[in-house]
Amino acid sequence: MASTASTAPGDLGSDDQKSRRDFLIVATGVVGAVGTALSIWPLIDSMNPAADVLALASTEVNIAPIQVGQAITVTWRGKPVFIRHRRPEEIKTARETDPAKLIDPEKDEARAKKPEWLIMVGVCTHLGCIPLGQKTGEPRGEFGGWFCPCHGSHYDTSGRIRKGPAPKNLEIPPYAFVTDTTVKIG
Repeated sequence: MASTASTAPGDLGSDDQKSRRDFLIVATGVVGAVGTALSIWPLIDSMNPAADVLALASTEVNIAPIQVGQAITVTWRGKPVFIRHRRPEEIKTARETDPAKLIDPEKDEARAKKPEWLIMVGVCTHLGCIPLGQKTGEPRGEFGGWFCPCHGSHYDTSGRIRKGPAPKNLEIPPYAFVTDTTVKIG
């Protein structure tokens, strides 16, 4: 006679016990994974930039009130940014200059997305001074742009270094025209 195995409810080999055990193992693993993720999240979240840093990441400027020939200075990331509404003769002079004759060769077209608006970081590339030439009556140097009083660097109407110890042109920040009268820097 063949003997049949007993499958009592307390028997460790039963299918019912195996499915309970599998469920408990999976449930324990899921709870452990979720608990680990929840405990690590504050550490990961602390690596995000603070709200005050995000606020400085970009700035929008209304350029509608700036008349032709005028310039303003705004602050972006703690640095002065020069925005100049250039006169047609300034644009013409900047475009006619041969880039091959410049210390840091760069065409005016590459520096100004719209020819009448020049937007650049107002920090001299030599030692970090702020060049003069934004306000009426300030010296603009030999090339009609900006003049750094610290060591005598001269920049043209496109912010390109023309004379002096500065090794590079004034930096162009990332910017985009949101509308015809608003520019977003950063």
